[in-house]
Amino acid sequence: MDASRRFGPLLFAVASFGLLAACGGHDAAPPGPRPVLVERAGAADGASVASYPGEVRAREESPLAFRIGGNLVRRHVDAGEAVKRGQLLAELDPGDQRLAVQAAQAQLSAASAELERVRADRERYAALVRDQLVSQSAMDAQEAAWKAAEERVRAARAELEVARNQAGYSQLLAPRDGVIASRQAEAGQVLAAGQTVFTLAADSGREVAIALPESRVGDVAIGQQAEVELWSAPGRRLRGSVREIAAAADPQARTYAARVALRPEDAQTVQLGQSARVYLGNGNRGAASVPLSALQPGEGGGHAVWVVDPAGPTVRLKPIEAGPPGEARVPVLSGLDADDWVVVAGGHLLREGQPVSPVDRDNRPVAMPHPAGR
Repeated sequence: MDASRRFGPLLFAVASFGLLAACGGHDAAPPGPRPVLVERAGAADGASVASYPGEVRAREESPLAFRIGGNLVRRHVDAGEAVKRGQLLAELDPGDQRLAVQAAQAQLSAASAELERVRADRERYAALVRDQLVSQSAMDAQEAAWKAAEERVRAARAELEVARNQAGYSQLLAPRDGVIASRQAEAGQVLAAGQTVFTLAADSGREVAIALPESRVGDVAIGQQAEVELWSAPGRRLRGSVREIAAAADPQARTYAARVALRPEDAQTVQLGQSARVYLGNGNRGAASVPLSALQPGEGGGHAVWVVDPAGPTVRLKPIEAGPPGEARVPVLSGLDADDWVVVAGGHLLREGQPVSPVDRDNRPVAMPHPAGR
């Protein structure tokens, strides 16, 4: 018992020292390579890409109206209905037009009767002139009366045609195949001539209407290829091309209206009024581009990006000269090669020379090229 009390503290100290020595003999395991999201710097078409919000519209949108005024008595279609060329869309009260046709018909009948009377008088005067029973001046007066009667018949016939046309204008017909995009009048409403009743979206094609800012209108040209992504179908890109750019800017928004035409096979898959985003290459042809999230502060107020060195792989901060930023990407004018792998997220957590494990947006490892191959 005395020996245990005497050597107990010593044994405890030796055991504790042994444990400390055992722990100190194995250093803490260094952290493994940090996974980083990477992306190639170069754009697929050799240009940085800008995106613009837009709306699917018909290539031809026609406001439909009656050529005469009147009371709208019947409406045969509504917004969203497909119509065919020549289909009856709406009708005005034709009562006044029918009366006008009847009046014009009566005037033509009266003029025709007068012409027949004058013709008979002309023939009698011609016989009397041959017998020298009347003077030539009297015959000339009959000739003039006959010609005047003929002109009155022609005028009455023309007025009858106008009246019939006016009666026909009481029916609004579809000028082409299409879809009724909107309706602006209802039965019982009194309309003025030319007042819009429907807006017809023709089946001649579908386009996306966008607005180009003043700073970007020079980067876009008619015929330039574009990609269209519908908000209802993210990730699916439709092919198109720029068909039209306004010659003047909107006086309030200071933007230039543009139209991007879709291919016929894609136009059948979109609906009028759908929201979309149009992707267009900007004017920095031949420049690499990176997402805005890849930019890091550089020396002297400049910019830099983290680039993966395949020798490690490790990361190093590379100074760049950035161009005007777009909504999601920024062109790199110098300092970066198109085949560089750039860290596009979490750059603020990295340090120079840090080992990394590159992955793509699907969280799959990215195979770095062998250093000798660079």
